[in-house]
Amino acid sequence: MRLVMALLSGLVFGLGLILSGMTDPSKVLGFLDLAGNWDPSLAFVMGGAVLIGSFVFPFAAKRPKAFLGDAMRLPTATKIDLRLALGGVTFGVGWGLAGYCPGPVLALLAQGDAKPWLFFLAMLAGMAIFEVLERMNGTPKHKAI
Repeated sequence: MRLVMALLSGLVFGLGLILSGMTDPSKVLGFLDLAGNWDPSLAFVMGGAVLIGSFVFPFAAKRPKAFLGDAMRLPTATKIDLRLALGGVTFGVGWGLAGYCPGPVLALLAQGDAKPWLFFLAMLAGMAIFEVLERMNGTPKHKAI
């Protein structure tokens, strides 16, 4: 049942990314181009996600387990620190340079184009470097609540 729900969740998420235009790098770059030909349409996509999240996350935080029985794993950090700010800046720079972010690039891999695959491989390399640095520092990623 968990695999079926994971598959359905991924399909719904991917379909939402495709329908919203998040898988089109030129649309994403147009949204990020505040000084040029700005395309504000993705603000509605992000606003919808923030709105839904503002209702769902407080509800999820009160639950000891997810609907399918796994432990709830939510972030434990509550402060904006240098590490978080640098992570956000790094993400934003990568997003702005490539026009891709992790979710949409996964949906684009099936197209077979080289650019999403290059981004994906670079993303995996960045994740591996992060894991190595985390292990060296002994910093926990998250804990089950």
